[in-house]
Amino acid sequence: MTPQLEVQLIATVIAAACALPGVFLVLRRMAMMSDAISHTVLFGIVAGFFLTRDLGSPLLFIGAVLTGVLTVSLVELLNRTRLVKEDAAIGLVFPVLFSVAVILISRYAGNVHLDVDVVLLGELAFAPFDRVTIFGLSLPRALAVGVVILLVNLGVIVVFFKEIKLATFDAQLAAALGFAPALIHYGLMTMVSMTAVAAFDAVGSILVIALMIAPPAAAYLLTDRLPRMIGLSMLIGAISAMSGYWLARWYDLSIAGSMATMSGVCFGLVYLFAPDRGVIALTVRRMRQRWEFAQQMLALHLLHHEGTPSAADESQFEHLIYHMRWAPAFADDVVQRAEQRGLIHRQGKMLNLTEHGRRFARQASLS
Repeated sequence: MTPQLEVQLIATVIAAACALPGVFLVLRRMAMMSDAISHTVLFGIVAGFFLTRDLGSPLLFIGAVLTGVLTVSLVELLNRTRLVKEDAAIGLVFPVLFSVAVILISRYAGNVHLDVDVVLLGELAFAPFDRVTIFGLSLPRALAVGVVILLVNLGVIVVFFKEIKLATFDAQLAAALGFAPALIHYGLMTMVSMTAVAAFDAVGSILVIALMIAPPAAAYLLTDRLPRMIGLSMLIGAISAMSGYWLARWYDLSIAGSMATMSGVCFGLVYLFAPDRGVIALTVRRMRQRWEFAQQMLALHLLHHEGTPSAADESQFEHLIYHMRWAPAFADDVVQRAEQRGLIHRQGKMLNLTEHGRRFARQASLS
């Protein structure tokens, strides 16, 4: 396997692993929590290093995960005081823990390969050179770790799917049925922390945030079904990773930066062109509703005055401009559309309802 292929595999696996907990962050409206956790875990890594003086110690991973849980706990503690909202609590907690970690690194770990640039940006191009041997097969460490995290995340979601789904959409109902929404919440945050820490070496925290939020946010615009949203999130994350790699290769750019950019591009395309919730679809729907409402008003107006002494005046095209306060061009468009639908027919300057138009007007009056 070539290094180029290994880089693409690492990116794809990590993208899929990040998308899994990211779906529930988006659904819980906690997208910024991924930003907080992916930064504050640096404090746990630094604390673990100072305890062990070994960058390969598992205590670094454990410390980072526990720091992620600590971040969530501190945010919840501040939020429960009702003195600050959750977004403000996140903005208070994670800069403190992250800045303390940066100070400790710059002051006491200047000669150690542990710096802010590595944690924030990562470097996928170097990932294939750090290898482990598993069952006689030499693999990049980042790929092995990514596969483990992907399988763990997938396993947790499959096993506890009903509990996580219920706690996400209705925590009170989950509590009434005997589940523990708080335990599920902290379990999910632990999953986010583990995923963020596992992806640090290869992609850095910036790409973790992008892959954890942008693909699920795009999938949210494409479907209302949770299983399909999870699958689409993983697919969009993989597409973002692969396209970002080739963008970086063609234009000699940062791989992580290109992947984060492509995740934003994928979201932007879905935001514009999603069949039901995209900007274009919503604009077209609003335009259709505008024309539909105008034709309903025209039909109701004609039906209301039909057979009355005022019908000769009220049914004239020119009177619509005065009575409805429509611009002449808009009134002409409404009448033409109503004629094409067979709702009205013209007799000189007079507008008369067809039988279909009368039924249409009566239905509109009942709705």
